[in-house]
Amino acid sequence: MTDAGQDALITLIVAGAVLLVDLIIRIVAIIVVPRNRKPTAGMAWLLAIFFIPFIGVFFFLLIGNPKLPKHRREKQSEIDTYLRETTHGMERVTSTAGWPSWFEGVVRMNRNLGSMPLIGGNSAQLIDDYEASLGAMADAIDQAKRFVHVEFYIFALDPTTRPFFEALKNAAARGVTVRVLLDHVASVRVKNYKDTIKFLTDAGVDWQLMLPVQPFKGKYQRPDLRNHRKLLVVDSEIAFTGSQNVIDRSYNKPGNIKRGLQWQELMARLEGPIVSGLNTIFLTDWYLETGVLLERDIVPFSQEAASENLDCQVVPSGPGYQNENNLKLFLSLFFAAREKIIITSPYFVPDDAMLSAISSATQRGVHVELFVSEIGDQALVYHAQRSYYEALLRAGVRIYMYKAPYILHAKHLSIDDDVAVIGTSNMDIRSFLLNMEISLLVRGEQFVTDMRAVEAKYREESRELTLEEWLKQPLGSTVLDNLARLTSALQ
Repeated sequence: MTDAGQDALITLIVAGAVLLVDLIIRIVAIIVVPRNRKPTAGMAWLLAIFFIPFIGVFFFLLIGNPKLPKHRREKQSEIDTYLRETTHGMERVTSTAGWPSWFEGVVRMNRNLGSMPLIGGNSAQLIDDYEASLGAMADAIDQAKRFVHVEFYIFALDPTTRPFFEALKNAAARGVTVRVLLDHVASVRVKNYKDTIKFLTDAGVDWQLMLPVQPFKGKYQRPDLRNHRKLLVVDSEIAFTGSQNVIDRSYNKPGNIKRGLQWQELMARLEGPIVSGLNTIFLTDWYLETGVLLERDIVPFSQEAASENLDCQVVPSGPGYQNENNLKLFLSLFFAAREKIIITSPYFVPDDAMLSAISSATQRGVHVELFVSEIGDQALVYHAQRSYYEALLRAGVRIYMYKAPYILHAKHLSIDDDVAVIGTSNMDIRSFLLNMEISLLVRGEQFVTDMRAVEAKYREESRELTLEEWLKQPLGSTVLDNLARLTSALQ
């Protein structure tokens, strides 16, 4: 055989081998990918693998498993069992006579999913001023006598947050136990990460990275499974939770600074027994990261009732749970609403169930409003969100777009006149499946009234999007929106 003939044969063999591997990949993908996965996600992964087989398989192996490693899920299950056993009978609530008829069922569902009870006797203050929120947290830390527990998705030392960090340093110097949890991937990507870690170490703060991606240290899981929670607990007496990270309002990114972007947040300052519930979330995450269970502090629930007397329930969610706890909470509330639903979410990419719940609400005559940002900071999510606007507008949802240069990053919703949720969870697939989140269910007319006042401020700073305006969108934007929508299902 001539050299040319040998080359042709080798080329034919290689081409045949590539085609055979490609065929095997497609057959295996059809068997493996859809298993225990939502149809939309399964179809998105199959499309990726079929169109770009080798690259698609690589990314599926890298980020295709939406669950934490088995040992972490076993720890979470252990903690959940402990909570259900030790908090039985601890529900201390106001008279159920004033509850909506559906509220008890939602509370029971949350208890079964997240193990945390509904607790009465609490008070809450909403803070929508960015620097005032950081100042209030620093003031609370200055009052600490026993411990300070800090857990944030992004935790960065900069001129804006320095008073917060100095308060931690001063507390540690007074002999207060200061523990800090910060998400590894989210925090390492921001400016001054090394300075942040050095400050904490020099200050005598006991800090740990959440969900570290450090394969050379034997610490690895799907890299985009993140701990997105944000909370501060001081002496089991005062707690904060909500949407705000500990970083400058511009997130210190050159692109944000160039565009003049500023984040608008909402935090809740809490007193009463629910503070121990939030502390339990911190201690659970501390145990997951360190293996150390601080059992003596985990479920005291013994504080005196606060004057406002709100009923509150902590609802944790994330890839450590078998169910999408936050999604089920939101769906239950949307189906339960009788008069009004007001949603604030910076990244609103609903699944089919949520779209159905919202359209069902409007068809029942429920008034539904959605607050989103006029501009976006994350292109894929921004365009995926826009792809749902037409369906929402046609369903009768009133969409308000918070004006630039602000990014409305607050995450909350209110139902009728006396039930609300505030927390860290966006209403998108990432928050439902991939992020560890925390939501706080609150029943109390005053709390909802205060949230309505915040929503009224949003309305003043927003412009309403109409269906007529939306239908004039250029074709290029529509194509981008629809392409981004397809990628949103890749879990």
